[in-house]
This record gives sequence, C-alpha cells and structure tokens, in this order.
Amino acid sequence: MNSLADLLGRRNPQRGGIFFRFVFLVCFLCLLFACYVVRRPLLRLIGGFWIVDDSPSHADAIVMLGDDNFTSDRAARAAQLYKAGWAPQVVASGRYLRPYASIAELEEHDLEDRGVPRAAIVRFANRAENTREETAAIAQLISRREWKRILLVTSSYHTRRSRYLAERQFPPGTTLRVLSAPDADYDPQSWWRTRAGLKIFSHECVAMIVALWDMRHKEAQTTD
Repeated sequence: MNSLADLLGRRNPQRGGIFFRFVFLVCFLCLLFACYVVRRPLLRLIGGFWIVDDSPSHADAIVMLGDDNFTSDRAARAAQLYKAGWAPQVVASGRYLRPYASIAELEEHDLEDRGVPRAAIVRFANRAENTREETAAIAQLISRREWKRILLVTSSYHTRRSRYLAERQFPPGTTLRVLSAPDADYDPQSWWRTRAGLKIFSHECVAMIVALWDMRHKEAQTTD
C-alpha cells in the first residue's frame, strides 16, 4: 500500500518546487535587507579599496604624477616628503598642454610655493595621454638617471592603479613606494554622496579594468 505522503505527492507534484522558491525568495529579501543595513560600512570599504599608502623610505627621487587637482594636493604631499628628507629630488611629471607649455611647469611652480627649491625639482614634461603611458615615460627617466629607489606620489583614489602600472613598467629591481595624497574631491568615507566622488569612483573602476587588460602579459618587476 502506498503511503499517504506518496499519494499527496502525486496529487500535487509542484508543491516541493513552490516551497523551495518561497524559501529562496525569503532568503533573497533577507540578504537585500542586510545589505541595506550595512550599506554605509560596505560603501566605505569599497571606496577605500582604491587607496594605497605605503610608509615612506629613503629614496633617490620623489615622483609626482601629473594632472594634480585645483588645490595642488599632490604637490603638497610631495613637498612634505621632500622637506622631511626622504629624497633629494622631486620629479614634476606632466603632459604637454601646448608645444610650449606643460602641466609639469605648473607643478614645478606649486612645489616651489610649498618650499621645494628649484634646484631640487626635475621638470619632466611628456606626451602621455594616460597613466599607463606616463609610467612608461617615467620608467625611461628612471633608467637614464640610474635611480634605484622611488617614492611615487599621486591622488588617493589613483594610487592602486598607479602602483599596478608602475610595478610592471618601472625598471626591474626598482624599489617602489606609493604615497597617497588626500584629494578634496574624493572622500572614501562618503564618496557616494557627491557627484565628483561618484564620477571618480566610476572612472577608476573602468580604468582599472583597462589597465588589467593592457598589462595582462606583464608581471610585477619592482620590489617593496
């Protein structure tokens, strides 16, 4: 004789499927609610992912990447490191705006304003259109100068991608430290609240994917 459960199963073969779908829906809603409750800590964690800030060590040069912001936060950080005695020279890297003018000149001016003597500044104008091309150009400068230890300074949100590219393009064996310059437009604790913060975060997501693709066949060749 068939059991009662078997008889009920024959009469309603979809009962088990409906039950499991209901359980899945409840679990999914609970997950959404949990994400909503912890959304701010989660967003802060995601926002901070882009930031790398190594401890400085004595180096041959401080290299400041181009396209500093309006308040010259990168220049301020580079000048701070120079005045603390971490390196004897600061490279002001910047792309050409015209055949006769470059961002490097503006950065040189910003560094002087913050106490770095002109004799200690290496103005490095280049034709790089993105961070990958800029780190490749800087790699050639490092080779020519025979520098072995570099402090790389850039905006906080730009540090992780810059390190990834520099590690794969700077001369093999170069000791690399990446230092973060706080940026007025990007606060990792509240980046999602401002248009500028959202724009910067979105740009870094896309740019990092492009960098991973461009460097997919290259391994890191610098040291910490």
